Amino acid sequence: MRRFGLFLGGLLLVLIGASWLLPRHLDWDDQRGRLAALAAGQLGRPVALQGPLRVTLLPQPMVEADDVIVGGGADDLRLTARSLRLRLDLPALLRLRLAPREVVLVGAELRLPWPPATTPALRPPPWLTAFDARIEQSRVLIGDAVLDGVSARLNAGGLLEAVRAEGSFAWRGTTVSFRAVVGRPGFDGIATLDLTLAAAGASATARGLLVEEGGFDGRVEAQAPDLAAFAGTPPGALRLSGGLNITGETLTAQGVELEFAGVPARGAAVLRLAQSGPRLELAVQASRLDLDAWLGAIRAAPEAPMPIAMEIAAETASFRGIALRRVRAGVFREGERVTLSDVALLLPGELEVELEGATAGGRLELAARFTGANLRDSLAALGVSLDGVEPARLRRIEGRARIAITETEIAVTELTTALDDMRIAGAGVLRRGARPALGLGLELDRLDLDGLLPALEAALADPASLGFDANLRLAAERVTLRGVALERAALDAAFEGGRLAVRRLGFRGAGADLAFSGTLGFGVTPRLADASLDVTAADATALLALLPSGWGSAPGFGAQPLALRLTGGGAPDAIAINAVGEIGDLRIAAEGTIDALQRRVAGALTLRHPGAPRLLSLLRGHEAPPWLGAGSFSLIATVAANADGIAAEQFTLVAGALRAGGRGAIAAVGGRPRLSGRIQAETLPLPDPFADSAAPLGLDQLAALDAEVTLEAARVTLGERIVLSDLRAGIVLAGGTLRIAVPEARLSGGRIEGEARVEGSAVPPRVVFGARLADVTLAAELVGLPIDLTAGVLEGSVDAAGSGHSLAGLIATLSGTARLSLRDGVLRGLDAAALPAAADIAEPAAAEAALRAALAGGATAFDRLEAAIRLESGRAVVNGTRMVVQGGALVAIDGAIDLARGSFDLGLRVAMPGDAPDIGLRLTGLVGEPRRLPDLSPWLRWRAER
Repeated sequence: MRRFGLFLGGLLLVLIGASWLLPRHLDWDDQRGRLAALAAGQLGRPVALQGPLRVTLLPQPMVEADDVIVGGGADDLRLTARSLRLRLDLPALLRLRLAPREVVLVGAELRLPWPPATTPALRPPPWLTAFDARIEQSRVLIGDAVLDGVSARLNAGGLLEAVRAEGSFAWRGTTVSFRAVVGRPGFDGIATLDLTLAAAGASATARGLLVEEGGFDGRVEAQAPDLAAFAGTPPGALRLSGGLNITGETLTAQGVELEFAGVPARGAAVLRLAQSGPRLELAVQASRLDLDAWLGAIRAAPEAPMPIAMEIAAETASFRGIALRRVRAGVFREGERVTLSDVALLLPGELEVELEGATAGGRLELAARFTGANLRDSLAALGVSLDGVEPARLRRIEGRARIAITETEIAVTELTTALDDMRIAGAGVLRRGARPALGLGLELDRLDLDGLLPALEAALADPASLGFDANLRLAAERVTLRGVALERAALDAAFEGGRLAVRRLGFRGAGADLAFSGTLGFGVTPRLADASLDVTAADATALLALLPSGWGSAPGFGAQPLALRLTGGGAPDAIAINAVGEIGDLRIAAEGTIDALQRRVAGALTLRHPGAPRLLSLLRGHEAPPWLGAGSFSLIATVAANADGIAAEQFTLVAGALRAGGRGAIAAVGGRPRLSGRIQAETLPLPDPFADSAAPLGLDQLAALDAEVTLEAARVTLGERIVLSDLRAGIVLAGGTLRIAVPEARLSGGRIEGEARVEGSAVPPRVVFGARLADVTLAAELVGLPIDLTAGVLEGSVDAAGSGHSLAGLIATLSGTARLSLRDGVLRGLDAAALPAAADIAEPAAAEAALRAALAGGATAFDRLEAAIRLESGRAVVNGTRMVVQGGALVAIDGAIDLARGSFDLGLRVAMPGDAPDIGLRLTGLVGEPRRLPDLSPWLRWRAER
């Protein structure tokens, strides 16, 4: 019995040893097909065991195979594994049956086609009972998506128990755990599915039904504390729920209610599994969007594994701090290409914008349309300051544009818009970088700068602080600036590196063409270089009317052609300038320097014209007066000007007969212009004051300025005659009152001095004057009467005053006194010396005839004449004037001369020798038509009585 026990023990040990060692050394290749079929029956897929086989019976029956391929049938589902372990049921094996209990795939790699050709029925097969399968250290490839580190376990209970699968995998560095429960199908072939995914605090659950023909119909719910950890989205928590339907061609999520980052939204999604490739379609409607966050997330997101079409709508959105409303967009992304369609949004100011476009490589091309009724509010929302812009400007806008955006620039390749009443077309580009660069080319039909000028001046007050470079080409058919209309305006300029280069600024205005070019460098010391200004006009009338000098009021002069060229450059405190121009026959040349900091100008000015009378007639608008004389015009002056006024340190003036020089200045003192200087004239021609005595003298305009001038003249001419020489005069104008003091002058070999006061602010203007003469040689008629003084040495004085707007008015109101003393003179129109001899003729008739002849003409030499004249309301009253004729005769003159009307009434009495009565002569009538009335009656009666 003991031996039998030992035998059995030994046999058992032999059997155990054989079970341990023998299967390891046997060749199982003959059983490869059977074992593969056994594994295929358990997995439901064809199995190929290509590597070595190993079989162990202890401690548990196990079949191991390397290099395993599962699948590869008609459904193209293929799995490769580094090894396969098949655990067998020991009791069944003892009954010589192979019954697997567990299948383990190690190092498996499952490649699933995407999209799948069909949606397989996920219901468990009826034979899958009492089964346990595991996958370890495996990888699943779904299209381009890779699930690493897959570890899963599949449990199948009885015929009525559900099949459970659970495990984990790594996706994009995130560990995802899953659990799936698949119920057994009922009589209708429908099974249940409950799938849960969880990762990093996020979870998603799908619950529904698996239909017999394949597919799923149920609901999905998901939540994530931060969706950005799983997809290319901005940071934010997600909650989602909605219906889910899966068929062989589509995966559809409808009626999805979601909440992202606290913002509720609704949407739907369709994944189309077409043979040409999958396509995902999304539609989302949210209450608000943060476009900055979404665009940043989209740019940073990797390339999508399939084409994605999205329709997005939001009631409100924000983009770079700008509030947007009624946002909608269609976005289609395929590979690296993104297509935008039906993009619309509403900016502040009710500015509607519509966009369409697509990306090409790293370039986004857009077609934009925009319209709005209040552009001001839109610009204000963009941070653009509108201070100084008229409230009525920048309102209505409508237009379209083509835009290209890259990483380095934003280019508007085509722009057509209507802004207020302006039409604008052109293109532009903004290059990004450390210092942005703007290139802009625009054409406008009209541009009113008056309403925009304050804002432009404020923006350009400090160009160096703009912070960007610019290249501008602007053109406008019509520009309005400070009420002046400019035509065909064009600007070609660049601002780069702190330097403003104006290649050309041209326009036509006031009948003239103007063109400017130059370069202005900003920095510690700004500098102007190569500046040039050209002005040309066929008719300078409108252009000169803009000058404060009032030349525009001379139509004859302004109608001349004009050509002017101004060049210069330099630092602000010393800008060198040179000007050459012509206005008709007037030549202009100037050179000097400008101190822009101190607002000073200094230089030399030269004006020349071949005919001074013609130049004066052009300035006056009618024929020049003859008193100026024939000859050319030239002005050569050294001038200096600043904010206080302008001064001619030295000037030389030639104008016809006028020859003068000196210095002068005009400055603003107490808000009034003040003229000062010293004039030295070689010849000073004066106009004939009686040429048009009724013309207004303009004395009321004396209040326009103040003046203090010293005048010296070697000769003062009136017509062809020299009336004064060695004249010295002081002229003072203040408060509308002109004072002229002549301390000394030479008049016909004698001396004259006097003063005058013109009260231009009086109503009417008033003139007060006085003069004193000494040793003045009378070489011509004194007053132009039929009986007048024509020779002698004159002394006298006059003090008078008058008021009126014209010379005739002044003469008509003239009042005062005059005293004349003339020696060794001649009285023309009367032969007083012949009267005594005529009276001695014996024949009465002959004597009368001789008397009448002596009173009708001739000349009377006299030794001395004394006259006292009283001026009353324009009448010169002569009383007590006595003249001693050579030979002893005495002539008395009485009467009056009406200076205003040019008439007179004078009586002359010639004393006869002895007791004979005086011979009389009465002169009356107009100066041009005098009447002589001899008074011989007393003498004839006396002669008859003798």
